[in-house]
Amino acid sequence: MWRFILIPLFIVVAGCVQIPPSPQEIQAKKFESVPGKAVIYIVRAPMDSHEASGLLLDDTGPITTLAGTFYRWEVTPGVHRVAGYAGASESVTLTAEAGKFYYLEHAVHGTPRSGPQFTFLRQIDERNGRALVMRAQHL
Repeated sequence: MWRFILIPLFIVVAGCVQIPPSPQEIQAKKFESVPGKAVIYIVRAPMDSHEASGLLLDDTGPITTLAGTFYRWEVTPGVHRVAGYAGASESVTLTAEAGKFYYLEHAVHGTPRSGPQFTFLRQIDERNGRALVMRAQHL
């Protein structure tokens, strides 16, 4: 009888264990600038839809975002476009300056049955951007 109680309990407890941050995540959350480069953070809020969605930087380097994750791009100064692909049409164009940080919030709304139905991408201020990154996990 105890097996029937303990096994589900162990499964629930194991599901609550957090994975330790990777070295890339620890480094990215230090918010250190890179000489001669700008940094763009893409972040999804933890309470966002569980549906995945893809983004491109200047039509190269596709990434797939998930709820509660972030990605850090180090880019050369100049104009850069971050845009959705595979059915997503959102985009933001930034004029990046060396030594500066830019934060883009990527949101996806949908269901497992219908997939992503609506996506948006917007630039957010540094305070809110850093707060979202600190709560998220690196892709």
